[in-house]
Amino acid sequence: MTTTRAWHLKSRPEGLPTSDNFELREASLPDLQDGWVRVENRWLSVDPYMRGRMNDVRSYVPPFEVGAPMDGGAVGTVVESRSPHFREGETVFHMAGWREGAAGPAEKFNKVPPMPVEDFHWLGNLGLTGATAYFGLLKVAEAKEGDVVFVSAAAGAVGSAVVQIARAKGMTVIGAAGGEEKCAWVRELGAHAAIDYKSVRIVKGLLDAAPDGIDVYFDNVGGDHLDAALAAARQNARFAMCGMIESYNAGPPYAFRYMMRVIAARIMMKGFIYTDYLASMGDFYRDMGNWVASGQVKSRETVRQGIEAMPEAFLDLFRGANMGKMLVKV
Repeated sequence: MTTTRAWHLKSRPEGLPTSDNFELREASLPDLQDGWVRVENRWLSVDPYMRGRMNDVRSYVPPFEVGAPMDGGAVGTVVESRSPHFREGETVFHMAGWREGAAGPAEKFNKVPPMPVEDFHWLGNLGLTGATAYFGLLKVAEAKEGDVVFVSAAAGAVGSAVVQIARAKGMTVIGAAGGEEKCAWVRELGAHAAIDYKSVRIVKGLLDAAPDGIDVYFDNVGGDHLDAALAAARQNARFAMCGMIESYNAGPPYAFRYMMRVIAARIMMKGFIYTDYLASMGDFYRDMGNWVASGQVKSRETVRQGIEAMPEAFLDLFRGANMGKMLVKV
């Protein structure tokens, strides 16, 4: 029987997780059955949504089980195949991350399409984060040419993709990020303005950057960023509610000071998950593939080395230590 090392959830965190909530253990991989493949992972993804899975609550994705291996996005190489659909040496992306290797039915693995990009892009702009940005902006918020778009966490994996998609579609973009280095990168990506929320109150910063208001808000943060968007919203503004990282480890320390504007400005707020739009993935791959291949959409990765680095890489998301997509190279 083949074994691998995998991170397990040792205990459920209260507030911000610590390294004590995780345990790296040896795990057995099942013997290959007909129609199965075995994969060695090369790239592993950590994403903010994984924090919610550490709580024992009902959500759009099942919680991690205490004492069981964790999972998430990964890219790897097929090293053994008993499926006619996969050959040894092929690159695949899948959801059996947080571990060095995986084995299972072939339908749980996806071949990387033939595009001239590095493999890790299938965990970033060509994967979950890029698809979240694409569908959230264009389908959920129905953003269009000429709109003024406000993006929170604009230097993160999803936010940086939103900035560039909006620019590619002829929109005016305002991004918020923490610190001048991140703000400089947001402007480099094409944002017309970048607000450093560490140096100015976000409400004031947004009203100064968009004195005539915003048409679209892409929310990755919640909290005072959402308050600012409510304050600046134009008539019939559309909010794509993607994430609220500010509240993932604690209750929200704010009131919806401008919530009444939802009525007065007829604001549409809609939560979504990118899998709601799986039927349109062909459109996403066509558009994002062209943008990435041409260099119109760029990425930046923060890479940690080795399976041992997974928990700290995850915790760094909440410390603001990443620029762009956070990845672990196995």
